[in-house]
Amino acid sequence: MDYRSSMESSETLRNKCAACYRQFNKMEHLVEHMKISYHSGHEPTCGVCKKHCRSFESLREHLIGPLPKQECKNIFSLRGCRFCLTILESPNARRIHQERCQFSSVNAGLTTRMAALGLRDKAMIDYTSSRSPKVVALSCKMVGGGSDGSLDLCARVCITDESDNVVFHTYVKPLMPVTNYRYETTGIRPENLRDAMPLKQVQRKIQEFLCNGEPMWKIRPRGGKGKILVGHGLDHDLDRLQLEYPSSMIRDTAKYPPLMKTSKLSNSLKYLTQAYLGYDVHVGIQDPYEDCVATMRLYTRMRYQKHKIEAYPLAADAQNRSNQVAWRQSEVERMSPNEMLAISRSDYYCWCLDSFA
Repeated sequence: MDYRSSMESSETLRNKCAACYRQFNKMEHLVEHMKISYHSGHEPTCGVCKKHCRSFESLREHLIGPLPKQECKNIFSLRGCRFCLTILESPNARRIHQERCQFSSVNAGLTTRMAALGLRDKAMIDYTSSRSPKVVALSCKMVGGGSDGSLDLCARVCITDESDNVVFHTYVKPLMPVTNYRYETTGIRPENLRDAMPLKQVQRKIQEFLCNGEPMWKIRPRGGKGKILVGHGLDHDLDRLQLEYPSSMIRDTAKYPPLMKTSKLSNSLKYLTQAYLGYDVHVGIQDPYEDCVATMRLYTRMRYQKHKIEAYPLAADAQNRSNQVAWRQSEVERMSPNEMLAISRSDYYCWCLDSFA
């Protein structure tokens, strides 16, 4: 290799992103990439080559997709967990880990029959208890209203804690007539709603429970009394319940970037449960308890990931916004790719940060 080729190779290596390994012809292009990519230690990362991926779907593609990185694929096939995508020390360690990593399914048929008989209805919430859970999962099941039955009406709601215990469960009497009970998926019959709790009463109970004695404006993730609310598609569930809750307290598996299919497209709860927990949901009649358990398990798996602790982990943190001098072109261009990555911060709130709340 002649001197010129050697210089070009060195320059190319210098212009390579230390996170996603994307190559750039010029240093200023790498700098612009780092400004808008928001790479951080909170991104899903390959346990073999340490490449950062925007989501676990991207990481899965990198490891076992149609066009994987061959070296990583070979190691993953021997020592990789197919659920959490972690690389273990040996094939035997992988076998033991994967058995623990895979969850068993919730018996939806049994829990549905129990609920239909009133055996799991729990219409009272002890929200003043000092043992009241800090994190809860919520799920609703909808029946149809309107002339064609296409308008979603909340007819059943369930709340569980981190140990899969039912905190609240009740059928809900909608404010307007039901024109389609959607029995094939909801299992709900007219008799279930005849003496059901009115929507306004359900709304009040859930709001009081979530706020836990704090005014809405005062609720915050750290140090407050309000509860972290977990679910899938919570915007829709809360809208149908006519409930408002601070977005800072919501953990939605349909909108969490590492669990999304693309930056704008969500994965279904059925897919996420099958791919990352190892069992099936939504087989036959759907139970909101089953959805609560699945979303809480996904949340817990994301929450207890081990990431580097940073004083100000978000790009939106005031300390990072006021430190824009660190991204001045002339100064950054003198940094190495690893130094740029060290000052880069995430553009989303990583759920691992709830462990320090």
